[in-house]
Amino acid sequence: MKNMLKGLGAALCVALPLLAQAPADAATPAGAGAADQALVQRGAYLAQLGDCAACHTAPKGKPFAGGLPMNTPMGRIYVTNITPDAQTGIGGYTEADFARALREGVAKDGHNLYPAMPYPSYAKVNDDDVKALYAFFMHGVAPVQQANRESDIKWPLNMRWPLMFWNMAFLQKGAYRDKPGKDVAWNRGAYLVQGLGHCGSCHTPRGVAFQESALDESGSAFLSGALLDGWFASNLTGEHNSGLGRWSDEDLRTFLKSGANRHASAFGAMTSVINNSTQALSDQDIAAMSAYLKSLPPVGGNGAAAYTYDPQATKVSLDRPANDAGARVYTAYCMHCHGVDGRGFAPMLAPLAGNPNVLAKDASSLINVTLNGTGDLVINGVPSPYPMPGFAAVLDDKQIADVLSFVRTGWNNGAPAVGAAEVAKLRQSTQAGR
Repeated sequence: MKNMLKGLGAALCVALPLLAQAPADAATPAGAGAADQALVQRGAYLAQLGDCAACHTAPKGKPFAGGLPMNTPMGRIYVTNITPDAQTGIGGYTEADFARALREGVAKDGHNLYPAMPYPSYAKVNDDDVKALYAFFMHGVAPVQQANRESDIKWPLNMRWPLMFWNMAFLQKGAYRDKPGKDVAWNRGAYLVQGLGHCGSCHTPRGVAFQESALDESGSAFLSGALLDGWFASNLTGEHNSGLGRWSDEDLRTFLKSGANRHASAFGAMTSVINNSTQALSDQDIAAMSAYLKSLPPVGGNGAAAYTYDPQATKVSLDRPANDAGARVYTAYCMHCHGVDGRGFAPMLAPLAGNPNVLAKDASSLINVTLNGTGDLVINGVPSPYPMPGFAAVLDDKQIADVLSFVRTGWNNGAPAVGAAEVAKLRQSTQAGR
């Protein structure tokens, strides 16, 4: 995922390549002998589950050849080539080398990986799944000779050796172990969500050293929502307003398979997760993930009373748009898709009334998607017919603040208003380089 390094975490995580070689490994290198095709196919499924393509395949680039830029406050880093090319990829990695990189964030030559690679989550992947992933990347992926690009981060901030100490403090080694008293589906869901699914990498708040505040349900902050790269990754706990409390099990399974349901539609980085990962998962695994997520107790939210739909006050505002600047913008640009009643035309056009992203305390996602729109959801090869367009070139900061404040208070949503300064800040950070 596109994890941005911030504050003290940035200073710690952007540190010097450790050039000491890893211990010699006598295991057979990649490419020797025929691969078990069933194992390769299973590894391909697991790579989809882990959404490896989202980060390791650049736009218009070859699969898994890297090169995707990730912006940090200190400069850009570039994702690496993980094809089995012997010179520029991971073709020389043994299975032990691969497992160490995946689960401990240490490359074959001994240098530490940035925690933009979610190895604290992948640490929970069991040995059998590591073996299958290794088989896939060595025998199911075409080798691509494409040299890895050095980061744009300047010395001394490009040093990585302090990451050894970060790992000592925050990396919890050891594969996931089934929790006693929980059924098979719950444990499978926990393993997928916490491990290869690495949901916490985006949806769990970070501490001062950029560490996830919790790695499983034993921590109260786990999956309670987090700001990341200009988006607020949603609350995935049972919180009634901004979380999954009003979603049925079927609602959640539908969202993971299609990216949209009667409550909300995917946007931002979640679009890539739906396109490249969850839509391809088995019904059994989707059901397991849903069972686990729906078991999480409510955490976070904006402290408001449980949401109930009330269209009356908003209907009055829309009847007299000249008296409300936000209503005027909504009438001109939003109402045809999202409706006078705010209920949209789900699942094709997202509702705004009661939408968890609208009710969230942090309005970053609403501002970002209004400015920049979102990419197409592509389900079974078919793009969504009505993607959200961007309005950065059409509406100024005050107009966007006005309409989002109108939406956040409309239909009994009861969320805080949005200020023009918030819009200006996100406009500057998200429009840079476009």
